[in-house]
Amino acid sequence: MKQRVLVIVAHPALESSRVNRALLESAWQCDGVKVHDLYARYPEQMIDVQHEQALVDEHDVLVFQHPMYWYSCPALLKSWFDSVLSYGWAYGDHATKLTGKAWVQVVSTGGSEIVYQRRGYNCFSIAELLRPFEQTARLCNMRYLQPFLTQAADTLSDEALREHAAHYAAWLMQLTEANRPPQVDSLQVEEAEYLVAANTKLEAS
Repeated sequence: MKQRVLVIVAHPALESSRVNRALLESAWQCDGVKVHDLYARYPEQMIDVQHEQALVDEHDVLVFQHPMYWYSCPALLKSWFDSVLSYGWAYGDHATKLTGKAWVQVVSTGGSEIVYQRRGYNCFSIAELLRPFEQTARLCNMRYLQPFLTQAADTLSDEALREHAAHYAAWLMQLTEANRPPQVDSLQVEEAEYLVAANTKLEAS
């Protein structure tokens, strides 16, 4: 069964982001994938909650594409979570709107995998830094899937970026076919050694 995929993009300076622009251009080429640029839609950062909830309700897979900002996400995406994922709609007693939907992040970092390790330069792994998002998905009864990472973004060659963007498009198309990355439950692993730079192993949902 075809899955309806919504890519929610959040980058406050997308025009200057070589990596995220390349990924976004790939996403636009994918049939069955809707791209929703938050900063383009809301230049004043006043989110239309009803519109966003209706959009989410129409899709099976939510993909959040964003750079790593201060070990989290850009401010407008955080505001989106705070306002759209409201009590009684996204979570709480009898809230079932998001139950069974998939949550997956597409995260870019300027630093390489080496600096995102326990006791490394940034002290924690990407998996650990993403745990607040994982828990948010869990609270909303969603399936939190293995993220798609672009690391060492500042040093990617043009050729490597083209290949990575093509892989992203293929990955998104797999999502529309219900071939999903593995579900993540970092409570079950000591250091959450489940993240890869580009997901190559998918499982049917």
